[in-house]
Amino acid sequence: MLRLRRFLRFGASPAEPDSLTVTAGGRPVAVGLRRRDSARRITLRVSSATGEVLLTLPPRADLRSAQSFLDAHGGWIANRLARVPERVPFTAGTSIPLRGEPHRIVHWSRVRGLTRLASDPDGDIVIAVSGEEAAVPGRVRRFLAAEAETDLREAAGRHAAALGVSFTRLSLRDTRSRWGSCSSTGSLSFSWRLILAPPFVLDYLAAHEVAHLKELNHSSRFWRHVHRLCPRTDEAEAWLNGNGSGLHRYG
Repeated sequence: MLRLRRFLRFGASPAEPDSLTVTAGGRPVAVGLRRRDSARRITLRVSSATGEVLLTLPPRADLRSAQSFLDAHGGWIANRLARVPERVPFTAGTSIPLRGEPHRIVHWSRVRGLTRLASDPDGDIVIAVSGEEAAVPGRVRRFLAAEAETDLREAAGRHAAALGVSFTRLSLRDTRSRWGSCSSTGSLSFSWRLILAPPFVLDYLAAHEVAHLKELNHSSRFWRHVHRLCPRTDEAEAWLNGNGSGLHRYG
């Protein structure tokens, strides 16, 4: 992230665009704009997971200053974008991880039916998708989300029973900044992308959020609950630190 005070100016336009464009690595790159009341300087971020470029502005910084800031850091943006993993679409023929193991997506037939795991002629387990080929990405996405919900409900229910607590609801999202959350009302939320990770990682996240039903903090008591529920906590944390951002390249 970059910060710089000297690019600040006053008098932002009342009707401004949602993005600006900068040349980075010889090509135009769209940069999202966001104003934040608490910001004191211009900040620039490039998501290591998605490659999204975001410029945050103080309330009174003008767009000419923002564009000058971007133009001065086109090389920095290009360098960061070069580190972002290549996207892997949910299309027939591509291989994606499911519970940590690679699975090839196969367009099974044009007759609409269930998306499911099946064996191909070589005996490999594949994700078989039926229906029109244009619908394959959406069907794979929904299949993965359904598999994630099944695994997370089982893991969260098991850990809740072990702690003697209960949750009010469980939902799935596609969050960028966190893998799971627990509200004060007992609602659990998880990223569906956890189904791409090895099972012990998903199990750890379920244990982590369920432990918040007992301790809505990160105290030593909280971590004792987590380690008791999931003995592979340290291993899962290390896996997420090293591989978590790569899960966002799929789909």
